[in-house]
Amino acid sequence: MSVPTSTSATATATASGPVRPVRSVLAGAAACGALLLGAVVAAPSVASAAPEPPAAPAASPASVTVDPVGLIAPDGRRVTLSGTYRCTDASGPVLVGSSVRQEPAVTRYGIGGTQAQCDGRTHRWENTGSVPSDALEAGAADVEVTLVELSPVGGLPLPLFHASLRQDITLDRG
Repeated sequence: MSVPTSTSATATATASGPVRPVRSVLAGAAACGALLLGAVVAAPSVASAAPEPPAAPAASPASVTVDPVGLIAPDGRRVTLSGTYRCTDASGPVLVGSSVRQEPAVTRYGIGGTQAQCDGRTHRWENTGSVPSDALEAGAADVEVTLVELSPVGGLPLPLFHASLRQDITLDRG
């Protein structure tokens, strides 16, 4: 299943640290995953020798929250979502990704990404991105935020989900 994202989604820096471009990292991870899947389908005997992806800990101390109000610019194109996250014990880069949609539409719009610091402390995240004109308006919205690690497995960065949350919020004109 693909999730539409804006071609101009950007990440913003927060007090928690530097931000790296998320789209190129995620695109690389997706391409690597597709190559791995192709190798598994083409050669099942090779797949049995490949290492298993790491499993998320049963009692993971990771968490994410979403602020109850997001902002939509007066022109209706720029959206800002925010909240908090906490994670520990990451072996690869960890990203806080977010998306938003409004009823009755089924399309979710990716709203930027922020690189996380997994030091066990709670940090703020803020993602800003662009959506098509008139795609969203002030009012009720459904936000999904995910804390995902690009974990090196057999030389490939595979996604390891630390925490995810889907929550209803309100978009206000900013």
